[in-house]
Amino acid sequence: MATTEKASPRDRLLDAAAQLFYREGVSIGVETLCRTAGVSKRSMYQLFDSKDEVLAASLEERIGWYEALFTPADPDACTPRERILHVFERLAEVSADPGYHGCPYLAVLVELKNPDHPASVVARGVKDRLREVFRTQAERGSARDPGLLARQLMLVYDGAGARSGARVEHLDDGLAATTAAALLDAAGLA
Repeated sequence: MATTEKASPRDRLLDAAAQLFYREGVSIGVETLCRTAGVSKRSMYQLFDSKDEVLAASLEERIGWYEALFTPADPDACTPRERILHVFERLAEVSADPGYHGCPYLAVLVELKNPDHPASVVARGVKDRLREVFRTQAERGSARDPGLLARQLMLVYDGAGARSGARVEHLDDGLAATTAAALLDAAGLA
């Protein structure tokens, strides 16, 4: 994320897009986006074909940061159970931030509703990768039905994040991790 005045117009647009779209939603106008980024509309359209492309690029650029949030420092040293529960423990930590509004990738999917929108494609890919992490760990832990368990864990993850982001639920009591652990137990995950 570029934060200096010397950041390129492209970087400033992507940073502004990430912040605005997350905080305010994807309906932010081009003028607001450009004003916040300190970039002219002409420059934006020289760099990107549309606001939709800016949104997709801003989501794409932050995938590494987002996925790193939920990856243990040494994933190979974790059991499959620990690896899965780490995701829910980190969710509880990040959701305590006053600026937390839920998963940015889920928010885009919910707001846009168009599965073919470029930002929806990026967001769905991120969510699919997390489900695959859950499935892989469930398989390694000898769960009875790794695919089903992965889907169940995604429901808990997305539901907990959405409810916490809407400030109707607090996760600091371990609710999401406890719920995930119950699913792991029921699936026979070692």
